[in-house]
Amino acid sequence: MAVGRTQQKMRRLGEALVEAGLLTPEQVDRGLEAQRRLGAPLGETLVSLGLVKANDVGPILARSLGVTYVNPRGVEVDDSLIDRVPESFIRERRILPLRIEEGQLFVASADPLDLGMIDDLKLIVRLPVVAVLSMERDLQAAINTLFDARRHAEEAIREIDAERSAAGETKDELTTEELSLLAADAPVVRLVNSIVHGAFSQGASDIHIEPQKDETRVRYRVDGLLYDHMKLPKQHHAAVVSRIKIMARLNIAERRLPQDGRVALSYQSKEYDLRVSTMPSMFGEKAVLRVLDKSSVRLSFEQLGLLPDQEETLRWLVTRPYGMVLVTGPTGSGKSTTLYAALATINDPSRNVITIEDPVEYQLPGITQTEANQRVGMTFARGLRAMVRQDPDVIMVGEIRDLETAEIAIQAALTGHLVFSTLHTNDAPGAVVRLDHMGVEPFLISSAVIGVLGQRLLRVVCPSCREWYTPSPSFLSQFRVNGGQLPPDTRFARGRGCRDCNNLGYRGRTAVFEVMRISDAVREMVLKRQPATAIAEQARREGMRTMRESAVEKALQGITSAEEILRVIYVEEQEQ
Repeated sequence: MAVGRTQQKMRRLGEALVEAGLLTPEQVDRGLEAQRRLGAPLGETLVSLGLVKANDVGPILARSLGVTYVNPRGVEVDDSLIDRVPESFIRERRILPLRIEEGQLFVASADPLDLGMIDDLKLIVRLPVVAVLSMERDLQAAINTLFDARRHAEEAIREIDAERSAAGETKDELTTEELSLLAADAPVVRLVNSIVHGAFSQGASDIHIEPQKDETRVRYRVDGLLYDHMKLPKQHHAAVVSRIKIMARLNIAERRLPQDGRVALSYQSKEYDLRVSTMPSMFGEKAVLRVLDKSSVRLSFEQLGLLPDQEETLRWLVTRPYGMVLVTGPTGSGKSTTLYAALATINDPSRNVITIEDPVEYQLPGITQTEANQRVGMTFARGLRAMVRQDPDVIMVGEIRDLETAEIAIQAALTGHLVFSTLHTNDAPGAVVRLDHMGVEPFLISSAVIGVLGQRLLRVVCPSCREWYTPSPSFLSQFRVNGGQLPPDTRFARGRGCRDCNNLGYRGRTAVFEVMRISDAVREMVLKRQPATAIAEQARREGMRTMRESAVEKALQGITSAEEILRVIYVEEQEQ
């Protein structure tokens, strides 16, 4: 009964959004389908799909729940309230105390009907509590701003300095035993935790800890670009890196050779994996931590950002009984996410799905996932040989890196298996040429490969500060769609910069694709070893939309900016 009432509430919210002119009935149905699959609130799901803005859906959702809506990003919070409510409670329950008015504490919550939270908070503050609604992403951003990781880092640094000074430690070079003891000390632990938690809070994909001549620089990669986060005193660098190595179970005594490790962490009810890489440099060891948020993987085509015609083609490809589907693009372009979405789309109890990955980034229920391990001889080729003897229906190979792996994967595709894999090429047509250059015979390529998808990630214009403008004719002349110039009154979007996006003008990323089916005409060109440019032209004649055209389409919709297209796609294509 409770589930039925919840579904009715969500349906009423969808109807209210349609009545307000914010969504179409088809978009509501799409959102409800995604919500059932992901298990997230409907409002948050609609926002994550890009169908509606948080500030639009929030007030309507609040009215449907019978509460008030507040965007906490622009609210000044009284420090005395924060002193009364522990940070751990605020983060765990995802609430933000706003003000005390007429003897009542007003608190922002993503779930204002959570009576357990309200009762617990009453016991803490000893006041009646009134909960108001805030969208979860806005609430999380406000909490992160309030408890800035840098403040905790600075406190930890001061404590480390005080302890070392009290102990009479002034030397910069420490022995392995001294480093081990220092890395386990509470202030160093807190310092590293503040760096890592700050990355989680800002949605960073990577953490760079870089020793310089006089200091250590900490940078986060957010939406594909690196930004300075903080500077650390040089004397703390060895302790910080040693702490990270201990977390990743690496050898802290070895500082002359690169090392790789892995850390599993929980933070604010989310599961994260950190892939740790260290290497020596002129001023000490550099550490890079890749952040994998297991809860953020998009396991549906609707969330990937495909245009409708591309989604239709990709669905056709991944539902074939056999053949090879390749995903191409540079490192960090979202290839693994696309493969996971494809596997999730076709995964059902009647199929045996097996993967070999390096590393396994996200665990998928119902799928057998194997991790490549070069140190023990578990290569892609060796794992793939074992997989084809496991009666698979679908095989996913994390990456085709060499001729041996390519030939085994192609043989699997030719013997009745559906095979997914990735290649590092600039575009979809270049994938078949790359296999040829690796040494795979053209007749095998043309027989096995049924489709190729190329992709890139572009930053999304911040919806809170988006503005439209008409570019100059010279700037507009750089963009073409279907071989023709854009009209002179074409408008693009850009972000002015605001608090929501840290004055960057961008918030989040979206993928742009090109999806190429291997037609009979393309097969003939592969057999004749035609260049990638000729294959691309044939694919376009058959209806393939290039990444450039897909990106322009998203710019015209205001999703991304023209400047972002030039940064990520145009420059690369002109250099080819």
